[in-house]
Amino acid sequence: MATEDKNRATAAAILPLVGGAANVESIAHCMTRLRLGLHDRSLVDDEALKAVPAVMGVVEDDTYQIVLGPGTVARVTPEFEQLVEEGRASSETPAPVHTAEELAEKGAALKARQKAKNSTPFKLFLRRIANIFVPLIPALIGCGIIAGLNGLLVNLGWLTSVTPALAAMASGFMALIAVFVGYNTAKEFGGTPILGGAVAAIIVFPGVANIDAFGQTLAPGQGGVLGALGAAVLAVYVEKWCRRWVPEALDVLVTPTLTVLISGLVTIFGLMYVAGEVSSAIGTFADWLLSTGGAGAGFLLGGFFLPLVMLGLHQALIPIHTTLIEQQGFTVLLPILAMAGAGQVGAAAAVYLRLPRNESIRRTIRSAMPAGLLGVGEPLIYGVSLPLGRPFITACVGGAFGGGFVGLFNQLGDSVGSTAIGPSGWALFPLLDGNHGLGSTIAIYAGGLLVGYVAGFVATYFFGFSKSLLAEFNVSQEPAPSTVAATGPAAASGDSQAKEPAGV
Repeated sequence: MATEDKNRATAAAILPLVGGAANVESIAHCMTRLRLGLHDRSLVDDEALKAVPAVMGVVEDDTYQIVLGPGTVARVTPEFEQLVEEGRASSETPAPVHTAEELAEKGAALKARQKAKNSTPFKLFLRRIANIFVPLIPALIGCGIIAGLNGLLVNLGWLTSVTPALAAMASGFMALIAVFVGYNTAKEFGGTPILGGAVAAIIVFPGVANIDAFGQTLAPGQGGVLGALGAAVLAVYVEKWCRRWVPEALDVLVTPTLTVLISGLVTIFGLMYVAGEVSSAIGTFADWLLSTGGAGAGFLLGGFFLPLVMLGLHQALIPIHTTLIEQQGFTVLLPILAMAGAGQVGAAAAVYLRLPRNESIRRTIRSAMPAGLLGVGEPLIYGVSLPLGRPFITACVGGAFGGGFVGLFNQLGDSVGSTAIGPSGWALFPLLDGNHGLGSTIAIYAGGLLVGYVAGFVATYFFGFSKSLLAEFNVSQEPAPSTVAATGPAAASGDSQAKEPAGV
């Protein structure tokens, strides 16, 4: 079957299982998931969706998320959008909500569900921050891989006439990343995106080198993405104030002028300096943490990363990663955090051997393991370790040991970093960078993965199952534990839609 036909077939298989075109309100995708806004979630057939060959799992959040994996989701989404448009054009069937009473009931149910998932203001704020940076990940990955290729060619002395061009391709986006952050920030917070980008562009304008603030001469790029984020948020509030008070006849002239003028002055004579100090502090702290804490810091980061993901708090790390990449060329935190996925892979292998009679769970592991090795952990987490309970904890132990291994080498002076965010597992190899050559960096990261695999396997094999858990699941006819179709906060808080972990 041709690739386009395969992607369309996947989209066609998914559409009726989410209630058809009339039930789809919005469509988007991230690196691995198709994210759907649905009118009526009771029309979704979770189990049938999980049985679709290309579907690795489902996650229920403020949107309904279908895990398809990197690459696949970017190809299936356009086909799905086209099928939805065709379905709406050919059908006169209205959306599932027909009356005001039904709409009120469904709205109340959705509100209660969100409350049960502990959508606190802080977590919603973190989600907004993530929405600013996640769209930048494809460019970070592409430019990061080109930077790695260019570095390899420079070290080998090959293609000397081409390497300057590759350097320009790799560095161009990072030189202007503040503009893109400003644009996305204004869009996310309800302002005019181009005004947010215009204010953020001040930060990277070379002419700021002629300006003194707080007794210091400013430098282009000072404050980086944090300064751009703050400048754009300020621009949104200034713009909204102007929209409220400026007469409509003058709005088109006065509002954008005042927005750029006021926000620009505050950015130049305040935010750039403050954000620059904060950015420098982040870089200094990350270096200090791994140079002094080393194995201990790596152990804690690798071990607690998945619980942070389950609680939705990992989104706070995204601007930190981006700041480190902007400052140092790579983030030393991501390779350590990636060890959490290695622990999951090792734990899944142990579950496979400990449950030889449960063909259902073993089949799930066989299908999800390739994605897990490439850093897509949702199928193994939601389909295997989390529903079983103890194996999720022992998988975190595996991640801790892998993180400790990489952290130890950072303490010894061998920094291991990633030039982009997003990929993990084996998919992170093309993005690795460090301070002691590519070969050393790859060897340390590969060693960390191996330690994570082995530690997750050993911890799970010997400590991941109680006698009652083995008796319950190691039987021929026992069904696999249900995939948890919920978000991290739901899983952590015991949401009624998420199966309680067994045998903890």
